[in-house]
Amino acid sequence: MKASLSSACILLSLCFLHFGQPENLLAENQYAPPNHLTKRSLSKALQALQHDIGSNDAVFVANQQGKILFSKNAEKALIPASTLKILTSLVAIHYLGPDYRFTTEFYMDAKENLKIKGYGDPLLISEVLAEISKSLSADLSIKAQKINDLVLDDSYFTKKIVIPGKTETLEPYDAPNGALCVNFNTIYFKQLKDGSFISAEPQTPLLPIAFKRIKKSGLKKERIVLTHAENEITLYAGHLFKYFLNKEGIKIKGTIRSGTVQKDKDKLIYRHTSQFTLKQIISKLLEHSNNFMANQILIATGANVFGPPGTLDKGILAASTYAKNMLNIDDIRFVEGSGISKKNRISAKNMAKIIKEFEPYYNLMRHSKGEYYKTGTLKGITTRTGYIANKKGELYRFVVMLNSPGKSMQNIMDALHQLIDQ
Repeated sequence: MKASLSSACILLSLCFLHFGQPENLLAENQYAPPNHLTKRSLSKALQALQHDIGSNDAVFVANQQGKILFSKNAEKALIPASTLKILTSLVAIHYLGPDYRFTTEFYMDAKENLKIKGYGDPLLISEVLAEISKSLSADLSIKAQKINDLVLDDSYFTKKIVIPGKTETLEPYDAPNGALCVNFNTIYFKQLKDGSFISAEPQTPLLPIAFKRIKKSGLKKERIVLTHAENEITLYAGHLFKYFLNKEGIKIKGTIRSGTVQKDKDKLIYRHTSQFTLKQIISKLLEHSNNFMANQILIATGANVFGPPGTLDKGILAASTYAKNMLNIDDIRFVEGSGISKKNRISAKNMAKIIKEFEPYYNLMRHSKGEYYKTGTLKGITTRTGYIANKKGELYRFVVMLNSPGKSMQNIMDALHQLIDQ
């Protein structure tokens, strides 16, 4: 598969380790100005920061040597929102490695059933399914096989994983997780003038299994999510696989159903290895802030560390162990990996430890005008964390956590850029 093609399609779909010495902390609210700042610009920037940072907000800025330029409320545990995805990314990199690639396996059993076993790949999209089907059809013995049932094995993750903060809406940010999922567990459709529905993505057919969900939504054009109800997410993956297999001449005579692979009896006929490394996946995760991808990676990491089936608890345990042992953070509240839950809590000081460790991967983040950053937004919550490069290319680490409604992130960032003299 062409990397450029898949990357472009993923973009459309989504538009949906060593710990160094502790930071040299100054007293709260103290500021060590760079030598180049004038007294007037320094005063103006500090006044803006002091005015805009309330009791439920925090700001922390340090240079690469750990010298703190500004700190206020940095010890207070606040809601990080989607900036928590940086920690999730670090946890996955630590345990899996930056070059880790997800796999999906295909087996034949003695009854000529084709079995698909998923391992949590967050980027199983239509283009990937098409390429897998081409690879399978290239084996003439498989193509000539009279396949009975298509059996779907999603046992690598536990069933019906509940993510705190997610609700039963049709919004893509509420997409559920599973071991065998396609297209981020979403369906993108639109209604024609005659009242019929078609897919809003040329690479993805609108399958009959989706019509009931679409009609129930009452919408004319939208990307809606699949659910755990009646094993919908796994069965949809099976129907989409069947569509692409049929296009390549591989016919399924029987039904599409759930089941499990018996590795001691079933024959492995193909193992698909993702073209995307974990580092590339994280880049897409951070750019598009995809909640499904974040928790998919976290759960897969937990399964890798503690053994299958993958559960949210195992992912949280892996993250908490990493934070304590590698970052010296033991006062974090981490309930899921995307930041969608307001039960997550972390201080700006500890978030600064996270971005210090993430610094080798800073270019995986969104960047604009010398700033590399991850934002987070929940109702009444605005956060922004990352790095600002000055004119010499030196990186300053910053954390801004606004847990007071109505606060202006722009004002604070303007002041920070003035302090750093980007």
